[in-house]
Amino acid sequence: MALVEEKVSKLELDDTVLLICTIEAAHNLKDHTEYVIRVQKGPIPENSWTVLRRYSQFVNLENELRIAGIGLPLPPKKILGKMDREFIAERQQGLQDFLDAVLKHHMLAISKPVRIFLDEANFAANLQETALRHISMFFRSESHWEVVEPLPDIGWRIRKKYFLIKDKRQAREKYLLSWSQLGPDKQLSEKDLDLCMKTFSSFQHPYLCPVKFASCNDTCGITIRQYYMQGTLRDYICKSKPRQPFLKKYASPKYYQMLPFSDIQRYGRQLLEILKYLHSKGYYYGHMHAGNVIIDGDNNCQLLDLENIILGLPSYYRAHLTQYRKIQSLESVDVYCFGQLLYEMTFGRSLNVATCDVYPYHCPPELRSVLESVLTTEACKNGLPSVNDLLQHQLFQSVIPHPIMDTVHIKIPARLKQPLKEAFLIVTRHLHVEQKLIHHYQRVSKAQAYHMSDEEKRKRRRSKRKQLLERQQSTEVPTINGNSHNTSTDSHNSSISGQIVNNVSPDITPDSQNISVDSHNAGIESHDTSADNCDVSSDSGDISTRSSNFSQVNGASDASSHDADISGSEISDPGERHALLHSITGFSSFDHRVQSG
Repeated sequence: MALVEEKVSKLELDDTVLLICTIEAAHNLKDHTEYVIRVQKGPIPENSWTVLRRYSQFVNLENELRIAGIGLPLPPKKILGKMDREFIAERQQGLQDFLDAVLKHHMLAISKPVRIFLDEANFAANLQETALRHISMFFRSESHWEVVEPLPDIGWRIRKKYFLIKDKRQAREKYLLSWSQLGPDKQLSEKDLDLCMKTFSSFQHPYLCPVKFASCNDTCGITIRQYYMQGTLRDYICKSKPRQPFLKKYASPKYYQMLPFSDIQRYGRQLLEILKYLHSKGYYYGHMHAGNVIIDGDNNCQLLDLENIILGLPSYYRAHLTQYRKIQSLESVDVYCFGQLLYEMTFGRSLNVATCDVYPYHCPPELRSVLESVLTTEACKNGLPSVNDLLQHQLFQSVIPHPIMDTVHIKIPARLKQPLKEAFLIVTRHLHVEQKLIHHYQRVSKAQAYHMSDEEKRKRRRSKRKQLLERQQSTEVPTINGNSHNTSTDSHNSSISGQIVNNVSPDITPDSQNISVDSHNAGIESHDTSADNCDVSSDSGDISTRSSNFSQVNGASDASSHDADISGSEISDPGERHALLHSITGFSSFDHRVQSG
C-alpha cells in the first residue's frame, strides 16, 4: 500500500507549477534567527506549507544561483547587532525581496536549487543514482549499449537526466540517452505506453530526430537518439556549449545572436509542416521550444522529445498556458509554443513572460504580424490562429516546401489510436480545469485587493459618516419641533423687556449699557448656536430675541439679560421695576443692584 501511495505522489508532482513565498515571521534562537516561510504551490491557498530557513541557507542558495549570472538582492551579512529586533525586521524584508526576485525569473523559479530550498521533501532525492539503476535494468535485454558518462543539469527538467552512451558494435558513434520519470499527465496504460514508445523508433520524417531505442516501465521511460555535438537551436542562439549546466547557458547569456530572416522563414515553415502532419495522424506535440529543436547538416529543423506528452510531462510554458482560457486545445498549445520559439529566433532571447504587446521597431512587418497574432494579450484572450492559418501567412508562403513524401513513415498502430485520443482529451480537460481554477482565484484576489485599497477604504468611511449624520438628523428634528413653541414664547417675552430697555432712566444708563453689550454678545452666540442645530422660530429678530434664545442654551446668562431689560425701563419707581422683573423672570436678586445704580 505504501508503494502505491509513493507512486501516486510522484506522478502528481508538477515541477512547472509556480511557487508563491511569504516570510511570515522570524524567531530568535540561541545564536541565530530562523525565518518562517509560507510556500504556496499554485493558486490554491490551501495547497501550502511552511519551511524554516536560516540566513546562511539563503546565502547558500544565492551561491548556487550565481552560476546564472543574474544579480539578486540578497541582504549583506552582519556580525554585530544581528539579533536586534529592528535589524531582523529589516533583514526579513530584504530576504522577501530576494525570494520575489528569484521566483519572478521563469528559469530560476523552476531550477533544482530553488525547488530544494522551498520543497526539500520532494526534491532532495538523488535522481542520478535512480536513473542509473533503471538504465541498467533496461540494458539487460539490450546489452550492446554502454554508459560512457552522465551529463548533469544540461536540461531544465529536474526529473529528467541525460547520459552519454555508446554502441559497443559501433564504438565511434556517440548517442544521447534521456531518462525521465512519468509525469502528472500520464494517461495511457503501461502496456499501451510501452507499445507507443517502441513505435517511435519506426517513425521517419525529415523534420523529426530519429529514435534509436525507446522503452518504459511503470515509473519511467528512456529514449536513445544520436548525439549532436553542436547542441540544440537554443545553444546556437545563445552561443553556449551544450554540455554546460542549464542555468549557465540560458538564464542570462553573455552573447546571443538573432537568426537571419531567411532562416526564420525556413525553420518556421518546417516546424509548422511537422506539426500539421502530426495533427493529421492524431498526435500532438505540446513541447516546442528552442531546446527541443536541432539543426541537421542539411540546414533542416528536427524536433526532439516526441515522447514527452505521452509520458505525462508538463510543458515548459505550462505556467503561461494556464493563464488564458482561450488556449483550449492541444493544437492551440502547439501554436502558442511555436509563437514563443519564433520570438526567440527573431530577437535572440527568450520572452520569459506569457505575452508581448510591444515589439522593437526593427522587427520586419511580416514577422510582427505573426507574433501579434499569437503572443499579444488580445490574441491569447480572443483565440489563436490554427496551424493551417499560419501556413497561409505571407511570411511562410514564400518558402518553397521540399518534397518529403517519399521519406515519410509515421504509422500509429490501430489499437493505439483510440487510447491516444482519449488520453489527449483528458490532458485537454485537465488544462481547462486548471485554467478555470486559476481564473477564479485571480478574480478573488483582485476583488480582495480592490476592497482593501486606500481609495475603497475612504469611500466606505465617507459612506459611514453620511449614514451616521442622516441618522442623527432624523432623531434631532422631532425634538426641536416640540420645543419651538416655548422658544417663540420666550422670544416674545424678551422682546417686551427690550422695549422697556429702550427708555432707560439716565441715572442707570452706564451699567445698563454694559449689561446690554453683554446681552448683545450672548445673543449673537446664541443665534450662532441655535443656527447650527436647527431653524428656531424667528418671530423676533432684535437683540433681545437673540438674548432670550441664548438664555435657553445657557441659563447662566438669563440674569444679566433680564437685568439689562429692567435697567432700561421707563418705570422710575424701583418697587414697580422690581415687581415687573419678578413677574417676567422670577428673579428678585437685582433689587439691591438696581437701587444702588
